[in-house]
Parts: sequence; structure tokens; C-alpha cells
Amino acid sequence: MKEIVVPSSSHTYSVWIGEGLLKNVSKYLQKEYSSIFVITDDVVEKLYLQTLLESLPKVHKAVAVVAAGEQSKNITTYYRLQTEAIEAGLDRNSLIIALGGGVVGDIAGFVAATYMRGIDYIQVPTTVLAHDSSVGGKVAINHEQGKNLIGSFYPPAAVLYDVDTLATLPPQEIRSGYAEIVKEALISDKEAFERLLQVNLHDLTKEELQEHLSFGIEVKTAIVTADEKEKGERKFLNLGHTLGHAIETELQYQLLKHGEAVAVGLLFSLFVSEDLFQADVSFSKLYGWLSDNGYPLPAEMLDPEILLKRMKTDKKAQAGKVQMVLLKDIGQPTTAVLDDEQIVHYIKRFRERLVRG
Repeated sequence: MKEIVVPSSSHTYSVWIGEGLLKNVSKYLQKEYSSIFVITDDVVEKLYLQTLLESLPKVHKAVAVVAAGEQSKNITTYYRLQTEAIEAGLDRNSLIIALGGGVVGDIAGFVAATYMRGIDYIQVPTTVLAHDSSVGGKVAINHEQGKNLIGSFYPPAAVLYDVDTLATLPPQEIRSGYAEIVKEALISDKEAFERLLQVNLHDLTKEELQEHLSFGIEVKTAIVTADEKEKGERKFLNLGHTLGHAIETELQYQLLKHGEAVAVGLLFSLFVSEDLFQADVSFSKLYGWLSDNGYPLPAEMLDPEILLKRMKTDKKAQAGKVQMVLLKDIGQPTTAVLDDEQIVHYIKRFRERLVRG
């Protein structure tokens, strides 16, 4: 069992990482609640909902289930969840529990942030990817024009990360989550990055997984503590996300998982960094690791003009130009504003590089 403490401007909360937490949720609630509203998806519901419900205090409970997948993170689902919360009789002393991956955590957190102007929620992540999204208080839903364009900063009351729930994840979800861990190493720690490149995702032990999750959460905690509202260095956590989000939006959140799209974005960021700064930031090494671990790197989806348009709707865009997080070296992230011609040029060259293999 490990506890990581995350300070925020509104309150300090703990991230608990370990085995068997799902069976002891009541132990980690900091106060008594009038009612509890669990939001989960239709995959996690079948696996872990009953265990969670049995571990909660004897107060009024209600459950809402959304369809698994990024397509659920929209205004329609958000409005339905608000309606169900009202019909369940939630008041300002109620608690929302987000049981699931990043999609559930994002939308449940946004419901909590806006229901009666804000009530408590806790994150109970069930994916590797959610180690990143469950910490730091970013909550959001998607707009058809772009990802996470509607949202807020609203920290949880706690994060309970039961690694036992990760045993049921398919390989695609493991890949998706590890892209974010690789990102956290790239922006913070060259040695950690080199160690991750030795990891075979098909042969992970529970101990390795818990170690890597703790590392990723500690990196994110240090950054969000220093820059909670993304005025400065928190932007570095978006390494790989400018192109990754553009790909996700263009594919309408199908075919690739979030982390798989981010993996393509990470590779692109290293490609641009090596050219722009004339630095070796391990593009070839990361390409080899992604290939060896089964990440899809489909060049055919990289249409420069279409992706440029998507990238310009990114939240980090400045005055209609694309702002990317890049690396001067591993552990030395920076930002750069690129004009349209540069973006198109780099995507074309990157696509050619992927075609060559």
C-alpha cells in the first residue's frame, strides 16, 4: 500500500495505490455522506460494481451506467447523469464515485463539479491510463470540434487505485496506459525513460505495474502541485497530446484508444524536437519500443491538412497557431509555436518516416 499526497488550492487529497482497496472503500472516506451516487460504465459494472457497493456505508445509494468508450464523454451523457443525480435525490452533502477508466473519471468529475455548484467525488480508477487522468483535478467532456474543450479544474476528495482491477485489462488498454507513463518519463527523468524501454508489456508483473503507476503519479503530482491551473509547466504534461487529440477527434474516438493516439503524438513530438533543436531525444528508440509492444502506428491516417485544422482547435493553440510541447533533451520539456507551413511539413515527413518503417 502506498499513499501519495496531492496538495491543491481547495484541499489536499490522497492517492492510495495497492491491492484490495475496492473491498474497503468506506475506510478511505473522510466524512459521512447523506447519499452516494456511483457512475461507472457497462464493462466495469459487470466486473466490479457489486464489490464496490458492498464496501460502502449504509446510506442511500444510486448507480448510473454509461456506455464504455470515449463516445460517451459528451454533452448528452453529461445531461443525463445530471438528471439521474437529481432524481436520485443527491444534495450538497452527497458523494459521487467514479468507478472506471479515464472517460468515467472525466465525466463523473465534471458532473460533481457542476451539480449544485460542486459536491465531493472520489476516483476509483480501473485502467492503467486513469493513473494520469484521475490525479490533478482536470474534469471535462468532449465537443464534436475537439477533445476536452468543455471542462473545469475540480480536484477529487481521494483517489483509490486498486491494482487488482487491472488484471482484467486487455492488451490494448495496457498499451494505452503505458503511453502516458512513457510521457511522464520523457518530461522528467532520462534514466526512468531508459528503464521503461526495457519493459515488455506482454510480460508485466504486478510489482512492476505498481512501481510504474507510482512513478507516473509522483511525476504528475509534482507538476500539478507547482502549477495547478496550467499557467506554466503543467502544459508539459501535454507532450504528445496535440497531435494525439487531433487524431482521436478525426477518428471520432474509434479505432485507437486515447493512449495509442498519444503514442503516435509522442513519436511525432520527438521527431519535431530532433529536427528543430538538433538534439537526440531517442526517436528511434521509442519507435522501436512502440513497434515491439504492438502499438499501431498507421501512417495512412496522417492527413496533414486535416490534422492541422484539428490541432488549431487544441486548448494550447495561440492566436490561431499550433503550440506544441517538445523536448530539448529527455527531462527538458519546452513549448514552441509553429506556423501552419511547419506543421504540414513535419506531418508529411513524419508520415514518410512511418511508411519506411
